[in-house]
Amino acid sequence: MSSKESLAHPRFAEAAAAIGCDVGEIVKSLVFEADGVPVLVLMDGSSRVDVELVRRELGAGEVRRANADLVRATTGYAIGGVPPFGHLTRTRVLADRGLLDHPVVWAAAGTGHTVFPLDPKTLIAHAGGTLVDVSEQK
Repeated sequence: MSSKESLAHPRFAEAAAAIGCDVGEIVKSLVFEADGVPVLVLMDGSSRVDVELVRRELGAGEVRRANADLVRATTGYAIGGVPPFGHLTRTRVLADRGLLDHPVVWAAAGTGHTVFPLDPKTLIAHAGGTLVDVSEQK
């Protein structure tokens, strides 16, 4: 197991094993709340979001993880199955540059048990994402 894989949540390691890919190729679609406004952060499965970097990128006073109700109200999906696009509301999207390290990434397709592959540039474009550096430095 690489040091990056050891940082991953067990759920992402299980997903990667089931798909037959590296943990870093799993896309995390994470909803945060920046000064009360939802924002989606797309991150590779082996990295963690640095909330302070997100706050600075947005020029926000406060950024925190959204609760399950806000995630569903914003995206239409439950935590664990949030796809990177196709949400109920138009939400600002930040896509961590680390996604571009992979030729193909796998993203949730609406449930915790369904995924789809796509090249990261196309995924980010469909999501309307802005490329940023918001992963924690290891």
